[in-house]
Amino acid sequence: LDRLTAESLTTNTDVRLTVTRCFRTLKSSTDSSDIITALRTLHSYLDEGPDSTATSAERAEFRRAHYSSALQLLVSNIQADWLHQLTAAQRAELWDGLFLAGPPEQAWVVLGVTCLSSSCLITLMPVITEKFLQRGRLAELLWSYCLEAAPSDSPQLRETLLGRISALPDITANKLQLNNRALFRPQQYYPLLATEMLTALEHTCQALRAGTDCNLTFVAQTLGKVCIQGHSGLVLAVMAPRLSACTRSDMVWQRVCWKLLENVPQRWMESVLTGPDALGRIIGNLVLTNKKAQFVITHKLLLLQYKYETRVLRIILGYLAADRDRRPLLIQVLRSVSQAWSNSSAVKHTPLEQQLYVSKALLLSVSLLKDSEIQELRSELLQCMLGGMQTHLDSNVVRIRHMGMVIGEYLSSRMDINGTKLKFEYDQDEETRELLSVLAPGACDEPEAEPTAETAESAQNASQTTSGAQALKTDPDSDLDSDDELTPYDMSGDQEISKASPPRYLRDCLEILISSEDPVRVELALKAAESLVRKNSFAAREISVQMSKVLLHMDDKYNINGFLYLRQATMVALTVTDCIPVAHYLTTEFYSLNYSLRQRLDILEVLALAAQELSKPVTEKKAATISSATTAESTPYPGDNPVHWQQVVEKRIQSKTKRLTKKAVQPVTKATPNRYAPVNICLIHDTFLLAAQMGCALLDFVWAVRYHADQMVRRGVLFAVCSVFLSMPSQNLLVDIGDQLFETRSWLADVAEGDPDADCRSLAVQSLVLLDKSLKKQLQDPQAPTVET
Repeated sequence: LDRLTAESLTTNTDVRLTVTRCFRTLKSSTDSSDIITALRTLHSYLDEGPDSTATSAERAEFRRAHYSSALQLLVSNIQADWLHQLTAAQRAELWDGLFLAGPPEQAWVVLGVTCLSSSCLITLMPVITEKFLQRGRLAELLWSYCLEAAPSDSPQLRETLLGRISALPDITANKLQLNNRALFRPQQYYPLLATEMLTALEHTCQALRAGTDCNLTFVAQTLGKVCIQGHSGLVLAVMAPRLSACTRSDMVWQRVCWKLLENVPQRWMESVLTGPDALGRIIGNLVLTNKKAQFVITHKLLLLQYKYETRVLRIILGYLAADRDRRPLLIQVLRSVSQAWSNSSAVKHTPLEQQLYVSKALLLSVSLLKDSEIQELRSELLQCMLGGMQTHLDSNVVRIRHMGMVIGEYLSSRMDINGTKLKFEYDQDEETRELLSVLAPGACDEPEAEPTAETAESAQNASQTTSGAQALKTDPDSDLDSDDELTPYDMSGDQEISKASPPRYLRDCLEILISSEDPVRVELALKAAESLVRKNSFAAREISVQMSKVLLHMDDKYNINGFLYLRQATMVALTVTDCIPVAHYLTTEFYSLNYSLRQRLDILEVLALAAQELSKPVTEKKAATISSATTAESTPYPGDNPVHWQQVVEKRIQSKTKRLTKKAVQPVTKATPNRYAPVNICLIHDTFLLAAQMGCALLDFVWAVRYHADQMVRRGVLFAVCSVFLSMPSQNLLVDIGDQLFETRSWLADVAEGDPDADCRSLAVQSLVLLDKSLKKQLQDPQAPTVET
């Protein structure tokens, strides 16, 4: 062992001395022969052929410790005279060859950094990068990370590699601009990247057959990051057909594909799973073994998102229905979707686009069920149909009512209750036609696969119910009388007269806001509320807290124009009119449970606007209004009051007289009582308490991710800590987070000293300075509370 250690140290020393001499020659020599000799010496450590003059140990040491430095030296000497003295063949062999023959991950990092540089690198480095891509070096990089003996690196290097690989078109486009190369554009780069990933996966399959263990984490991360950046269409258009063909009969390829999808990070899983059409063979039964994939497929893509096309719904639900083991998940999805569709709160508060998306999912789920499964779920489907239809038909939005009619007709046709089927009369629009088109036979999830008995029965049921649904829309009703011969009366000039009138009293306004279900009356009451509060301050003080509570919990369920502004203006008027009780109620509710972030922001905005209004003179707005009104009313018509001739002459003299100095007479501002001073404690007394609680909560939230591998996450954590120290009152530091200060200070010191990111180190230093300044200020205060108190 000692002999091997001594030989290793000797090898390392010899390589370091040789490389140092070559570096010194490239930096200072002007002799072309010396330059070429130095470059060939460096090349010898990368040559693995039989004619190589370096041993395997020397080559390994050079790759480990000196290769990246050699590339950086070449880039720094790109303007040297010796480089321009080389012939084109010598430059391609000696200069370009060093970038194309060594460890691909180190070369890619250097190439990515130089793409962000300036000067003449723009003319030379893109050529090397293009050769790097054309010669399959990117596939070698990915394959090197697939081996269990992956390159020794750090999380920072992996994150850098992922960023360079996924965002190369953006980097080159920003730097090269009009000089950008065609290979770096997204339409060519991402299909090339997909091909390189397929090559790495093919090497993985060959290695597995040979008994070599592999790791697909890096390739999965690359796939996920490219897809989450919006390039899933370009990448999966190349990968999905190849993976679909390879997994048809090859079990090793199936195992590799399933492992690849399993290793995609959860935050990127959605963008990957929504791409391929042949979803079943590519991911297999991953939805049964992987909880994050199951959540994305059965819940997130169906209930939390509604941006995808009908094709994605067909693929997802067809994937669940295609296998006997996955069909229980289809039943689970049907239950979840039917509950969401029949939920009265969801119908009132979710966007119409999301309701249409859920309606499509419900129709497709039911169409994929067998008759036996329909009978088992008959009671649940009947409850969904009755409750959901009642909710939809009670809506005042025509589009929602039409959705309920279409779903009700289809569910009744599938359940066949006592041989009766529902039938509604409505005019078809774009949404109803889109819902009915969902039931038409569409693109199958896996068109190459032979249909099973279950899928054949589901397709037959969908075809039959589709024809029945279309017949409901196309067959005319012979029982209806025809009014075609009657001449319609011209009602184009008619105006709708509202039967409701705005409330005249504040209590009537409050009662309408609490109990009325008439959208017109609610809108009129909300528009009149502010003026009623300001006109009758005595009545407003009696119900100020109750009305503030109603307005704070009020939702825009009738789509009232300017709803948020009207509600806020009324709450501000109540706060100004009866400041102490209303402000006490709002500040108390701010810390209560079951409030959304929007409601808490509303409370803060109302308190701020009320404080601003109270701080202004009370006569400012009224005086302007009165003066303008009185001026308009008191100005007489010229013909009614003839002007005396002396006044006319005097006016002309004044107009033609020039004065050297003339001071404008400024009206004396009349002093008015300050309305803000008596109530300022009510409006701002919670400020320090709020800052302290928010600071403690923010520190608890970010503490768990302070050692995150992503430098951007660490920067965000340090920025949050810096903001807490900057905003939190110094007297609260020792009282509220005194037990955490020592650990926080130690962590900041470690980050300031050893974090690889310069911005993180800078933020850590700033946080330490703010913390020390705040503690010093607090400790110097003789009345400050100590840790014991």
